[in-house]
Amino acid sequence: MKTAAEKKIILQVDHLKQYFPVKKDSIFKPKAYVKAVDDISFALYEGETLSIVGESGCGKSTTGRAILRLDEPTDGKVHYMGQDILGLNKKEMRKLRGDLQVIFQDPFASLNPRQTVKQILNEAMAIQEVVEKPKRKDRMLELLGYVGLSAESLDRYPHEFSGGQRQRIGIARALAVDPKLIICDEAVSALDVSIQAQILNLLKNLQKQFKLTFLFISHDLSVVRHISDRVMVMYLGKVVEIAEKKELFDSPLHPYTQALLSSIPVPDPTLKRDRVILKGDVPSPIDPPGGCRFHTRCPFAVEKCKQEEPSLRELVKNHFVSCHIAEDLPV
Repeated sequence: MKTAAEKKIILQVDHLKQYFPVKKDSIFKPKAYVKAVDDISFALYEGETLSIVGESGCGKSTTGRAILRLDEPTDGKVHYMGQDILGLNKKEMRKLRGDLQVIFQDPFASLNPRQTVKQILNEAMAIQEVVEKPKRKDRMLELLGYVGLSAESLDRYPHEFSGGQRQRIGIARALAVDPKLIICDEAVSALDVSIQAQILNLLKNLQKQFKLTFLFISHDLSVVRHISDRVMVMYLGKVVEIAEKKELFDSPLHPYTQALLSSIPVPDPTLKRDRVILKGDVPSPIDPPGGCRFHTRCPFAVEKCKQEEPSLRELVKNHFVSCHIAEDLPV
């Protein structure tokens, strides 16, 4: 396996912020913001799968949408293959979208119900001009073969398919424009467990076949463990830990990560293990706590955690954590 220094960075995110304004109550009260993503930085290497995990509302999906400019970021920099995405105009950004694709959580909502599969795939190829019109039918059949659907699927509508089949159509649509990077936003969470396994294996096979890079957003740690190369943990708009998958699952350094991993179900009723139960609710992203944002729920918090925000630092090789007392925590 290549070291981090030998890998090629395909996506570089620096100090990304995504704030959403909240209507002010009166002319005397200043406008507040939901700080959905608050100053995060990370790199995504070519050919890898980096998973983003965390509780609902931590900023996972918002990060993906900001990178794609489906929501315009408040601040920060996003570079794809060295190119500043946030500096592109609409025409330039549309052209780049051929390289940057997304697979959404709900395939029924993300597919046009008035279009057949043929129209859905044709539209993607026509907009990006990746395949000449006479050759598109053959390309469509090729794409359906890649995702495990029959040729008869071309003339059917999304509502005529099962959830797993619709997600396969969504994957085929993403592949239709020859992407380099695909953001999978909870791509299997709406599917039955048996279908989840099929889609995950399909994604892994396609990644190997087409040399794809995945940014995989999920709340399901069992899914993340199956598909990831590296894992990034988010809490309340902040990155709290980044590491190689095995390193993170075997030796989590942040107390929030430890709590998440302890919640993974184990199919063995005789196995006893220590659960980390977090107390209290996630603070409001409109008015997050000072210092470490996790200190209000952290069982190990000290006075420094309440006063000073920790930086993301490399505590072990290629293992980054945002915690003042990570060295002293039990693993």
